[in-house]
Amino acid sequence: MRLFLGVDGGQSDTTVRIGDESGRVLGEGSGGPCNHAAAVEGRRKLVRAVNDSVAAACTQAGLDAHAVRFTAACFGMSGGPEDKQAILREILPADVVVVTDDAVIALAGATAGEPGIVAIAGTGSIAFGRNAAGRTARTGGWGYIFGDEGGAFDLARQALRAALRGEEGWGPPTALARVLCGATGNPDANGVLHAFYTPDWPRSRVAALAPLVDEAAMAGDAVARDILHNAAQQLAMLTSAVRQQLWHTGELARVAWTGGVFRSRILLERYRYLVELEDGNRTGPPEFDAATGALIEAYRAAGLPHAVRALLRR
Repeated sequence: MRLFLGVDGGQSDTTVRIGDESGRVLGEGSGGPCNHAAAVEGRRKLVRAVNDSVAAACTQAGLDAHAVRFTAACFGMSGGPEDKQAILREILPADVVVVTDDAVIALAGATAGEPGIVAIAGTGSIAFGRNAAGRTARTGGWGYIFGDEGGAFDLARQALRAALRGEEGWGPPTALARVLCGATGNPDANGVLHAFYTPDWPRSRVAALAPLVDEAAMAGDAVARDILHNAAQQLAMLTSAVRQQLWHTGELARVAWTGGVFRSRILLERYRYLVELEDGNRTGPPEFDAATGALIEAYRAAGLPHAVRALLRR
């Protein structure tokens, strides 16, 4: 039996799916984060996350993880593939190993392998597209220091900035100050600021506060609503820039979105409105997740379009 592997290696966890040559998913598994192989202990974390998630998927599929060999495997890695390629090819027995970034597999899953654009807003943000000719383009994904507008970390950062302005008297009052203080156990916004500069508040923990902005906006806070609308604007601009590189004016382009930030109804509605203003765009939710997208790309790498079609019909 020929086996294929799709891996979504993210900043918070790793998800894998194993399929056979008929397009049937045999098993799936998950592990820890594996996005920074070059960081301290990064290689060890990457190896453990991949091995644990593949082993879990093999167990579910009734396979011996120590004896399995894959015909093709695709890894979509957050943080870029460059520092991970050699490690992954070393630890995974496979005839073909494709190591790419997470935007590629997110698009493949979101559009079921068809041409289109995906806007990703998780901890960070990026937009990626591929047209019918196979040309690709990306915008954003610059990281939390220089970019990631509209991502969860940026939402939490903008919320704190608004709270600090209100506290210091050079911005409008906002419930975000009270909300952030309550969530972090600090007496004021300045205390939250200092807490966020400590190792106790890594980027992922700060980003996890992003839903508080949506809650405040839903409760009627105008500042929080403006933050969400601005984030939607930034994400729509990323999407538009990809479209302009790959599609002509008025030409149909399918646009999907993925990532936890889009759970905000206020942000999503504003994003869809702005994207659909551009002639030719057709928006919709993702059809499949990124791990399925990685499996689609593994089948493609092996030249098995029939397996892709079968997978998508299931």
